[in-house]
Amino acid sequence: MQRWRGLEDIPQDWGRSVVTIGSYDGVHRGHQLIIGRAVERARELGVPVVVVTFEPHPSEVVRPGSHPPLLAPHHRRAELMAALGVDAVLVLPFTPDFSRLSPADFIVKVLVDKLHARAVVEGPNFRFGHKAAGDVAYLTELGRTYDYEVEVVDLFVRGEAGGGEPFSSTLTRRLVSEGDMTGAAEILGRPHRVEGVVVRGAQRGRELGFPTANVETLPHTAVPADGVYAGWLTADGERMPAAISVGTNPQFDGTERTVEAYAIDRVGLDLYGLHVTVDFLAYVRGQQKFDSIDALLVAMAADVTRCRQLVADADGAPGGGA
Repeated sequence: MQRWRGLEDIPQDWGRSVVTIGSYDGVHRGHQLIIGRAVERARELGVPVVVVTFEPHPSEVVRPGSHPPLLAPHHRRAELMAALGVDAVLVLPFTPDFSRLSPADFIVKVLVDKLHARAVVEGPNFRFGHKAAGDVAYLTELGRTYDYEVEVVDLFVRGEAGGGEPFSSTLTRRLVSEGDMTGAAEILGRPHRVEGVVVRGAQRGRELGFPTANVETLPHTAVPADGVYAGWLTADGERMPAAISVGTNPQFDGTERTVEAYAIDRVGLDLYGLHVTVDFLAYVRGQQKFDSIDALLVAMAADVTRCRQLVADADGAPGGGA
């Protein structure tokens, strides 16, 4: 799959294509419906499919300081899109100047002049251009002038997550912030993931017999609520059952919020400096301060036992641990 950053990266000889545009944070099951239909239409027309997305998140440029927590960094979104059959991802730098493009200019500069759109596939609430003035109706109207068709896909999927609310990135972020990993996974179609480089922490876990990988998460990452979770730690291509702690370590009067993963039943791991991923399967308990270190150790041992069982059950289920 090709990855382009900015319009200038698009090959000069790029031909007609099917295009879909959006932030697509998380590439959740609603997004998958739109992208999947774009891929189908592209195959029907015999042309490639391009996903257009933005960096930073448009809200950060329009309303500085409002950048939402991200469910997946751009490289992860690209991996997920590639798995759906996308041929190219175009990441457009969302600058103040770009934000001022009128809907008509956006269509001409991006869809017509550069991507030579044959078809555009979007959700019903798609908005674009300065002050989000463009909508699906306007996109369709200009399609008659610039020779592209528009297809609208209903991305509204519901399930048990959020009490039956339509699936969305906003709902997923809320569930993650509440520690509802089951609900988040239902929307995403996979466990929620954070990633980053393993850095040296206070090394108290090592001293207590539970050495953890202290993960320096990427900027704006959607980190789950404070607590203990079962999940997986992946390093150097190896995926390991893990007990994961999120929080400030109140037992030792910590103030910095961290994500730490203990690889269950693994001895002698040296992960410092490695880029790792942490997938959250299930919430186990909230963050606590115990009366003594001995009480903490008893709780940690119980956490590991519980996490080991939860991960084993998930890995043993059909399609488990995806």
